[in-house]
Amino acid sequence: MNRKRALISDSFKVKRFRNETQKFGAVSKGDGPTDIRSTLETLMTLFPRKLFNDSLPQIVMKHQLYSIHNDKTLVDKELNKLREQGELLMFQLGFDADAFGLVFASDFKAKVLAGEDGRATRATVEKFLERLPSPCTELSFSKDKMLKEFRFTDSEITQLVKSGVLTVRDAGSWWLSIPNSGKFTKYFIQGRKAVLNMVKKSKYSEVLKTELEERRTTSHVKFQMKYHIHDIVGAELVESIPTTSGTLLRFVDS
Repeated sequence: MNRKRALISDSFKVKRFRNETQKFGAVSKGDGPTDIRSTLETLMTLFPRKLFNDSLPQIVMKHQLYSIHNDKTLVDKELNKLREQGELLMFQLGFDADAFGLVFASDFKAKVLAGEDGRATRATVEKFLERLPSPCTELSFSKDKMLKEFRFTDSEITQLVKSGVLTVRDAGSWWLSIPNSGKFTKYFIQGRKAVLNMVKKSKYSEVLKTELEERRTTSHVKFQMKYHIHDIVGAELVESIPTTSGTLLRFVDS
């Protein structure tokens, strides 16, 4: 996967507003470890496995949880606990500094090994997964750590990059990566742009969430509409406003 930052418009970047509006499905009381994990598992079910021939683990963007839970600090805290318990991995997906993908560790390892069947890099990848710390809370690894702590040779590191479990961060370090996730990133950005345009082109640049969910999508939207709505709300690319008719989504002009 190419780690060069994609040239995307500012409207695609996660925004931060001083005066936050109520998000659809947002929970302000009763949030807890079970709730955050349950939310994560529910969002995972929206991931289109078949679109990728079941070759990718289920991926949820961290900010998508913010579309459901108001308390971002609590969300981050509980996600960190899941990472520290070795259940969850986090990845920097490269198209934005705030774009973090969440994947269950067991799902990641299973998909990586399945993709290595019959490949010359399998033995090296298996060794990497065995030596990967559990829990693994790091997003990247330095060359010094790869050589001295993990005891990999330069040629083995090259194999890990070739397999896709590592991608180059800079001259002396590598990101932990999801093999073959480039297509996910492409479809994610493409779908976000298309759904945002739907909101923007609606009357007064606003639309009821229920109406947007039922809209006929174009070929640019590969994921379920709900997956994209959780994205644009959590990333604060639209305002989420409670009304008597339901939640109204209003385009935020950057």
